[in-house]
Amino acid sequence: MRTLAITQNITVDGSIEMLEDWFDPQAQGGADGSDHSAEAHRQAGEADALVLGRKTFEDFRGYWPEQSDDTTGITDYLNKVHKYVVSSTMTDPQWQNSTVLPGDPADEVRALKEQPGKDIVVTGSITLCHTLIGAGLVDEFRLFVYPSVQGRGRRLFPEGIEVPALKLLEAKAFRNGVTYSRYART
Repeated sequence: MRTLAITQNITVDGSIEMLEDWFDPQAQGGADGSDHSAEAHRQAGEADALVLGRKTFEDFRGYWPEQSDDTTGITDYLNKVHKYVVSSTMTDPQWQNSTVLPGDPADEVRALKEQPGKDIVVTGSITLCHTLIGAGLVDEFRLFVYPSVQGRGRRLFPEGIEVPALKLLEAKAFRNGVTYSRYART
């Protein structure tokens, strides 16, 4: 069975909702982020599916395909990877290599996990993440922690959600001040 990994950018105080300017996917205030980018590219090479909620998908679709001078490689990756958008209202995703998953999100993602392939990644898509965590479908949590405190915003683990114990698989610090931790359910 394929690994379902939630990959999130997160503040030190646990917010994954970007309400302020703490995360810029193409530049990190002039700091050397090459080691951070290398890790993101390594992970992208291990995944062949990206699952997004409708709002995050529309945000990505409205921004990334328009980037003609993207030196990060994010645009190329997002155009090539197979994208699945969980939506009961969208019928035409209007982005290459995209498929709409109109059914129950947990059932749809469970079926994807049973197909052959590499890792499946979910990013952004806070409501979808909460659904998948609650359904017990998430195998790994890959967290890029930014040295920022927002003081508010939605969290990866909402109140009332219980997650079994997690095991730290990997931890790194990058030159730009971001840290990375990868956890698996035990």
